[in-house]
Amino acid sequence: MSRSLGQSALKVLLGLVFIVSAVLKLLDMDRFELYVYSYHFFSLNFSFIVARLAIILELVLGIGLISHTLHKLYWWGSMAMLLGYTLLLWYALHLGRTDSCHCFGDYLQLDPKQSLVKNGVLMLLLLAIYKMENWKTPFRWLILSLAIMASAIGVFVASPPDNLANSGPDHNLQVELFDEMLDDAPLERLHLDEGKQIVCFFSTSCEYCQMAARKLSLMQQFHGFPDDRITYLFMGNEEDVSMFYKLSESARYRDIIYPDARMLKAVKGNLPTIVFMENGKVVHEYGFRNMDEEEIKAFMAF
Repeated sequence: MSRSLGQSALKVLLGLVFIVSAVLKLLDMDRFELYVYSYHFFSLNFSFIVARLAIILELVLGIGLISHTLHKLYWWGSMAMLLGYTLLLWYALHLGRTDSCHCFGDYLQLDPKQSLVKNGVLMLLLLAIYKMENWKTPFRWLILSLAIMASAIGVFVASPPDNLANSGPDHNLQVELFDEMLDDAPLERLHLDEGKQIVCFFSTSCEYCQMAARKLSLMQQFHGFPDDRITYLFMGNEEDVSMFYKLSESARYRDIIYPDARMLKAVKGNLPTIVFMENGKVVHEYGFRNMDEEEIKAFMAF
């Protein structure tokens, strides 16, 4: 009896771990999406979907473990999920990555080695409850169906993918003021009116600027467009800029600390703003959420 109670408590604990992990990922969805995209197994838009499917799977398995129904189905699903994550972590180590795996969002930072240990512990705990019996309930398939529907609806309503939620592009740029900036110091020496150029308006303390830089940096690396065509304009100082690169995990591009308020006025105070130009003419303008990978890739094709 005590063994059965202990296994039941352990099963509930494992279910709660999966649910907490899913909720914390959901609360930090923007970074989790970028983590999924950073492996370049999927396009940016499909990474949005994969990130949400991973969260839904964890929620369903967590609810199923707590319900004590369909024990073998949820047990094998949980073990398969942990094995899949473990293989991904081994691949991350093979690549030399040491960044957070986002297992618990941004709220508990675990590098791949630490996360492998965590997965090992969870798999051992799963082995300890392998021989548990199902609770005999006529509602087991209904519980599974409701768990899937509730998890899917909850995740997509709480955090709709950017490619589905956006109504259209941002148009913040004051083109005349921007042209004036290009003709004056310190930008006139960069010849940004020649060829294809990307100019990013960032604040060093802006989290969405950091994530936009990470997203653009990944696109540049994956699709191979020239890194010397990217310019970061910053509000801040040199120390803040160094911290920005560290926090954003962006590659380091040509950057300028802009000396006056025209930078902020040029984008109506909306940061980040990322401007794509060809021979001095603005072609595309993006914020963090509406960056279009296919459009960017096509524009930067040489």
